[in-house]
Amino acid sequence: QVRLVESGGGLVQPGGSLRLSCAASGSIFRINAMGWYRQAPGKERELVGVTGTGNTNYADSVKGRFTISRDNVKNTVYLGMNNLKPEDTAVYYCNADVNSDIRMRDDYWGQGTQVTVSS
Repeated sequence: QVRLVESGGGLVQPGGSLRLSCAASGSIFRINAMGWYRQAPGKERELVGVTGTGNTNYADSVKGRFTISRDNVKNTVYLGMNNLKPEDTAVYYCNADVNSDIRMRDDYWGQGTQVTVSS
C-alpha cells in the first residue's frame, strides 16, 4: 500500500503564491509519474500537471504560472503556484502512478488540500 500526504494549502490573495507538497510512502518499488489535479465546487476534477520520466505537462490554464518539481530521493512532488487567480480556488489532489513491485502497478491519491484565492 502507498500513502500520499499533501501539505501547503491555504488562503492567499490574488497575485500571490503558494507551494504544495506531496510525499509518498509505503510499498514503493518505482514511481512512474506524480502529478496534481484539482476540483472546484460544482466542477469535475481536472488535471493541473504531471511529471513522468523526462517530461512534465501542464494544463493550459496554469502554464507559465505553476511549476511541478520532484525530489526522487524523498519521493516527493511539489507544486509551485504563482500569480494565483480566484479561478484557481479548488481542492488540490496529489496523484501517483506507482509500482509496488515489478508487476504490481496502481494509481494512488492524496486526501486533498484546499487552496482559496480571495481578497
